Amino acid sequence: MIKNSIKNLICGIFLFSSASTFAQTETAERRVTDLTNLEISRGVSLHIISPEPIQFVDLSTNNLTGDLPAENIARIKITEVSDSDSLATKRDIDIDDLGVITIVCQSYMAQYKVNYLDFKRDAVTNIQIQPEDMQPLEYPKMAFSSTELQKFSLNILRQKIVNKPMREVKSLKLTMQINNVYVVNDYMFLDMTFLNSSNLGYDIDDLKFSVEDKKIYKATNNQSIALIPVYQLYNQKQFRKSYRNIYVFKKFTYPNSKVMKIRLLEEQLSGRAIEMTVKYSDILKADTF
Repeated sequence: MIKNSIKNLICGIFLFSSASTFAQTETAERRVTDLTNLEISRGVSLHIISPEPIQFVDLSTNNLTGDLPAENIARIKITEVSDSDSLATKRDIDIDDLGVITIVCQSYMAQYKVNYLDFKRDAVTNIQIQPEDMQPLEYPKMAFSSTELQKFSLNILRQKIVNKPMREVKSLKLTMQINNVYVVNDYMFLDMTFLNSSNLGYDIDDLKFSVEDKKIYKATNNQSIALIPVYQLYNQKQFRKSYRNIYVFKKFTYPNSKVMKIRLLEEQLSGRAIEMTVKYSDILKADTF
């Protein structure tokens, strides 16, 4: 029952995100006259807010200057010209043709035609990118944006843990659990819980994932391959009693001669550490969305 509800919720999210993506206008070409117009004034920065991380921003003329103060915010303003600038530089700033802003994100691109607004008090300081301005980008079918991975992870997290964890280790009054493993397309979701039964809070130094030899005959022969999550739901660095998180990996396999190692390390000076070994047979038990 619980598994079915998880699958239904995840499938619902996937269909919703897919529907919203295809609801965005796909056109063979888009002219400058077709673009949404933005107005900007001298001395006022315009912040364009994206629902997902921005990959890069293109400003078509030198009339505009911009940067990325946050991963999902583009800050744009009219290029400032001082009295010390050359006459050629001053002539380069054409307020009658400020240019076009192109913002490329993980799953879409948005473009705006920028016009000059003489009345600073009427200037807009921030806008949210709207679905009608999003031009979908063609990515491999198995790729998901950070927003989609977050939706999947949150729905896993909302489920109560009713069964015994798939794997559990205890040491130094710490417990590490893998509650479940889920697979959607080329992604693997690890649902993990960490428990602390001591009265000392735990300051996380690092959580390391790797694939290593099951049997080590000589230290020099040990092969360790680091596994880096492509996404994790929370970046929490401290917990007192319990901490649950979702770690997402691109799908991977490893032979029976190797195992997956998960190591939780605490900041010094205490330095409490706990390690878990995960057999490939555990990974094969993953639920599908």
